[in-house]
Amino acid sequence: MDCCPLLPDSLVLEIFLRLPYDAVLRAGLTCRQWLAVSRDEFLWKELFYSYYRIPRAVPRHPSAVSWYREFKRLFDCIPCVEVQTLREHSDQVLHLAFSHKGHRFSSCSKDCTVKLWDTERPDGHISLVHSSSMRQFNWGYTQFSQFNADDSLLLVSGVYLGPHHSSSGEIAVISLDNYTLLSRVRNKPYDVFGCWLNETHLISGNLHWIGNMTSCSVLWLNKAFQDIESENVNVVKRLFKIQNINVSTIRTVMVAHCRRHDNPDLLLDYEAQSQARRQKGEQQSRHQPLLFDLGTSGSEEEEEEEEEEEHQRAAKGRSFPSIRLPQSTVSNLDQVLHSRENVAARELQLETQVAKLMGRHHTKAPDSSLIEQSESGEGEDKTYLLFTTGSLTYSPHQIGIKQIKPDQMTTSGPVLGEERSSDEFFDSLDHVIDIHGHIIGMGLSPDHRYLYVNSRAWPAGCVISDPMSPPPIAEEIDLHVIDLKSLREERRSLRAHRAFTPNDECFFIFLDVSRDFVASGAEDKHGYIWDRHYNICLARLAHDDVVNSVAFSPADQELLLSASDDSTIKVWRSPRMLRLAQASARQLRPRSLLPSWLSRHKNSTPVGSVNGKP
Repeated sequence: MDCCPLLPDSLVLEIFLRLPYDAVLRAGLTCRQWLAVSRDEFLWKELFYSYYRIPRAVPRHPSAVSWYREFKRLFDCIPCVEVQTLREHSDQVLHLAFSHKGHRFSSCSKDCTVKLWDTERPDGHISLVHSSSMRQFNWGYTQFSQFNADDSLLLVSGVYLGPHHSSSGEIAVISLDNYTLLSRVRNKPYDVFGCWLNETHLISGNLHWIGNMTSCSVLWLNKAFQDIESENVNVVKRLFKIQNINVSTIRTVMVAHCRRHDNPDLLLDYEAQSQARRQKGEQQSRHQPLLFDLGTSGSEEEEEEEEEEEHQRAAKGRSFPSIRLPQSTVSNLDQVLHSRENVAARELQLETQVAKLMGRHHTKAPDSSLIEQSESGEGEDKTYLLFTTGSLTYSPHQIGIKQIKPDQMTTSGPVLGEERSSDEFFDSLDHVIDIHGHIIGMGLSPDHRYLYVNSRAWPAGCVISDPMSPPPIAEEIDLHVIDLKSLREERRSLRAHRAFTPNDECFFIFLDVSRDFVASGAEDKHGYIWDRHYNICLARLAHDDVVNSVAFSPADQELLLSASDDSTIKVWRSPRMLRLAQASARQLRPRSLLPSWLSRHKNSTPVGSVNGKP
């Protein structure tokens, strides 16, 4: 029924501009005129900016068709409704990973199992498919997993309990056809995690100590399994050999396949973002990360791995802790502290100076083509190896980038880098991005164009004089966005989540990125979801303890998982998907066929029959 007498549309619009969005929607049900005004684009533009508190200089998402639908997308399509809690793990759940098709996911836990789950049941619930315990291989716990490109193999990374209670890492490859173990690969330190390079080859790490504060990280390419017909073919090959100074090590390796001609899933308006920052007065307080190229680093190191015995001796007498080990690993930080006890500070400084001097003469030159082509925006498709590292202290504060050439993507050819000259002991990094804080998480966008980095910032202007005494870190977690084409940080950091552990107890908090959203865990017992385009926090996901990992389904970004120290995995869906599932369940609700058949049979009883009997 139409309102009578009618108010002018302009007056109705003025009234609606002063109402909250839900009151506008209810008012639109009153009459046809109000319904038309309640869908006015100018009205929903104003409601959009005011409700989500977005700077007006930030434009609407380029793919949005209207302000009303964009408002509804951010309100209705966020996976923030808890629909299921999985309690099959008996200890802290540390990591979640979806298959590329989204039909399964894996979970790793302190209970030393890796579990596989099915997400395609007809009733919409998630069910456990398989569970493998790694204790039989002397593992302490499983910490990370990743499906290969065709979802036929699963990489599982964990902490291996070696002799004398020392701890390093190990990677296992499991076939998803019959859940058999195909191979196990050494991985040291364990927070290198490991990753797939392609469908059949994975990357692992090893660490060799040269001095009290100087070490060498070696990254290896491993074939996931050895075919019977290829017994004489190499199954392992050294990729890179990189020198570390000031107690730093390479950790958290991942591979990014950057395309030359792509359609990025995140369209950035840098001018508008810069203007928005100036309006809010944020630009002065934001740290702009340093970007510089490394041409030198290095020291002497023998090819043999005799230092393993030294690590075991240093670890003697230590028991493996019952809680999650921090990033400063037993085989790294504790060994350094032990070796420093009888070494003067002057000697340690001299060691670092000698290591830098040796590096200038014994390190391969960086690949300048990577930087030149990144600045010009042109070039071929590239594969980058990304990892956390450092140069000032043991806490990871830099992102190292090393290009992997096509001829390096197979284990055929020289095994130990015989192509290097005898004077070039180490590989240089092609590029380094300094985050100016302790890095505690990294994740790639689905198109591998952008790298998202969780970090806890150091105080502005801080100076590190002792590598073993890094600056204090903030409780607030900054989420940085790095464009892997320009190799520069874009946008301002996202904030909302928090962490409380000090430098020497920091642990990894895994994040995940979908087409439109980015999510992360936190130590404040919540997971968080942000919109990638508008840089706003949209939802908080509650747990009873630290949230270690989150994962979007690659098949449906409105399905999200979160894993916590409370030993649970929570399943979150969007309000829109929940309504659709409930509506579908009502429509497909099974009916009892027997009463229906009897009813029809009774109504169609032939003339002359009694009680259905002729």
